Amino acid sequence: MERGAANTTPQLELRGITKRFPGCLANDHIDLSVRPGEIHALLGENGAGKSTLVKIIYGVLGADEGEILWQGAPANVHNPHQARKLGIGMVFQHFSLFEALTVTENIALGMDEAPDPRTLEDQIRSISESYGLPLDPRRHVHTLSVGERQRIEIVRCLLQNPRLLIMDEPTSVLTPQEVNRLFETLRRLADEGCAILYISHKLEEIRALCHAATILRGGRVVETCDPTRESAKNMAQMMIGEELKTPEHTTAPASGKPCLVVRDLTVPSGNQFGVDLQGVGFEVQEGEIFGIAGVAGNGQTELLNALSGETPTADHAAITIMGSPVGRLGPRARRSYAAAFVPEERLGHGAVPDLSLADNAYLSGYDRRGLTVNGVILTNARDAYARQVIERFDVRTRGIDADAGSLSGGNLQKFIVGREILQAPRLIVVSQPTWGVDAGAAAAIHQALIDLANDGTAVMMISQDLDEILSVCDRFAVISEGRLSASLGPSTVTVEEIGMLMGGIHGETQPEAESAA
Repeated sequence: MERGAANTTPQLELRGITKRFPGCLANDHIDLSVRPGEIHALLGENGAGKSTLVKIIYGVLGADEGEILWQGAPANVHNPHQARKLGIGMVFQHFSLFEALTVTENIALGMDEAPDPRTLEDQIRSISESYGLPLDPRRHVHTLSVGERQRIEIVRCLLQNPRLLIMDEPTSVLTPQEVNRLFETLRRLADEGCAILYISHKLEEIRALCHAATILRGGRVVETCDPTRESAKNMAQMMIGEELKTPEHTTAPASGKPCLVVRDLTVPSGNQFGVDLQGVGFEVQEGEIFGIAGVAGNGQTELLNALSGETPTADHAAITIMGSPVGRLGPRARRSYAAAFVPEERLGHGAVPDLSLADNAYLSGYDRRGLTVNGVILTNARDAYARQVIERFDVRTRGIDADAGSLSGGNLQKFIVGREILQAPRLIVVSQPTWGVDAGAAAAIHQALIDLANDGTAVMMISQDLDEILSVCDRFAVISEGRLSASLGPSTVTVEEIGMLMGGIHGETQPEAESAA
């Protein structure tokens, strides 16, 4: 798409933006400009300084040096209210929502001049439908999945008609058809003169959507490019400063023994807005990677909770691990079968924000890694384990004493996934393993999961990223409205067909566990 306003004054211009934290130069004299009508990508590996930079633009943080120009004139953006008043809207990767309030109440709190609740509900429904982001304005946030919560942030931002829209990983919860629809909307906004600063680790997405890209590494601008003229691999290598290693995947053994077997799993959600699991059945063999694809809010959270033991099942035999029924067992008992679990929500579920990385490593690894003897925590062993996770998975942090909440989303994800992988499980169930991580880190996580499978571990991956499912999994099924499709092979189905299944157009469901032929 041609930009009609390519030669106009930049909507936003940054000159020499610098931000320091103790022991870290997060942004080092960054120059950046985004013109009206331009969709501009901001790329970089985790810890490159992207989040710090956009927080400065939005007024959450103040720069130590440099200046911000808005439509050619110097601007002081000391807080988000001033940013919104200028016309800057932002969708954060980590959400700022009150769980006890409804969708409408949360959106109203984020607006400087919210209309009356009934009018706002109508506006939410209207913009949700036009953007393909379904939301019930009256639902409480605590009943929503991570993906549905992200939709609230997107809709809240778009309701304010921004002149600069900052979007951080906005497509992680959408089907391919919905991604296309969102892109159409963003292109329409750009045609109308809205500048868009777009952050995503999906580089093919960047190539399809963006007009320009600024690439950060180590807090500095290292490259600017036209994404349409670069390959995804080239951009990834610009981000990490070295050759990108492609995960090496071997075919799963045809005769692996079933490790996880789920038969006719029917579980009520537990809340009136949740998704009931209905007759779900599948099995995961030793040495294979089995995927669950689907749009957020279709039963993925309920499935993970049932598998991990957070939600016991009425039928003890509905779930078996290594041939033993575990349906009524809790999380600790299931981990005794050498099982490991990674939930989709990093902060609060996967990790305790206010605890150190060392303590967070201990929380799930104390038994499998032998970190406790007679009720006494072996602090040296705990600390060594935490350091091993940090080093093995290249977690960018000041050390094992750093609070989990102080890490960027991608670095915390690497820590949580690494913590489980290094327990050498026989079964691992991981939800959204690479959500918010850069291409290099995603490749490393994929390779670690592949290595586990090659060593005989049964790997189950729940993911909304179809590229991830198709490139990593040996088999997969699609979940929609609490029901599971038949098992599919990555080479036997098209993306369009998967998108239809994700959207609720079901073929034959598979209530019984099937063989992994």
